[in-house]
Amino acid sequence: MNSIKFAVVGCGNIGKRHVAVINSDPYAQLIAVCDIDEKIVHQLATDYDVKTYNNYEKMLAESDVDIVCICTPHGLHAEMSEAAAKAGKHILVEKPMALTSEAAKMMIKTAEDQGVNLYVVKQNRYNKPILLVKKLLDENRLGKIFMVQTNVLWNRHQKYYEESPWRGKKETEGGALHTQVSHFLDLLIWWFGDIVEAKSLYDTFNHDIEIEDCGVSALRFDSGALGSLSWTTCVYNANYEGSITIVGELGTIKIGGRYLNKIDYWDVQSFPQPLDEEFTDKPNVYSHYQGTSSNHDKLIDNLISQIIENRKGVVEGSEGLKSIEAIEKIYGSV
Repeated sequence: MNSIKFAVVGCGNIGKRHVAVINSDPYAQLIAVCDIDEKIVHQLATDYDVKTYNNYEKMLAESDVDIVCICTPHGLHAEMSEAAAKAGKHILVEKPMALTSEAAKMMIKTAEDQGVNLYVVKQNRYNKPILLVKKLLDENRLGKIFMVQTNVLWNRHQKYYEESPWRGKKETEGGALHTQVSHFLDLLIWWFGDIVEAKSLYDTFNHDIEIEDCGVSALRFDSGALGSLSWTTCVYNANYEGSITIVGELGTIKIGGRYLNKIDYWDVQSFPQPLDEEFTDKPNVYSHYQGTSSNHDKLIDNLISQIIENRKGVVEGSEGLKSIEAIEKIYGSV
């Protein structure tokens, strides 16, 4: 299998994760990295012996890469994706793919017009409990789904917002749904269909920011299931819970853990919880990076195979758009 050549733009925490994963994959080749911070790119050049850039347009023009990983602040995703497409590069964009559905649709159209592929990072789909629940739902093992409860009860100190100028601002971050909750929404839509109705309340109570830090929403999915969503960045001191609880005709399941990687409750008719498998994903360790339980490695590996084999697998732009439309529906229901 031939190696796929990658470039990464935006080398903060997530960008460094992409760099480390690509560097560790035997079928990937890290060609270039780009960031406006000279210290960051200098360190990456030292760690990975890779060509570095401070100018994105120059990197696109000079680098012979197959795919560009866009890991910049949210508000830059759309324009950087379109620039990469026009340069003839495939795109892997971090969540959220864009801040509006209009921008996301333009990203999709530009990629299609230029004959390149647009992918969106949804690494939680590779978590073992998530894949097991997907299998059960596809096989109708839970019967009719009545309701689903989702809690994203996390902590973000004021300093978190102050250490990056784009955080906490509507124009550049969007909202907590874009940042803390988008992966949860992706899984709900993947399992139960599009959100067709939402009734929400949200506010800002405990931070000096433009976006909300607390919210609740009642949801209806096109499968007919009802849902409740509670999200906050106000939990005292540390993250408390990120969970999805499914109540079905033939069973109840709660997935929790720090990254939706642990089964907290399992009671399914004629399908006991598998006890011979470890469901709590272990942290990823790369050559220059100690990762969280992110599964970016599984996503990158699958993406490489998908490109070479010309098949579908990793979330593409049209699928990523659904999360953005759901966020707009939830915010717009106040």
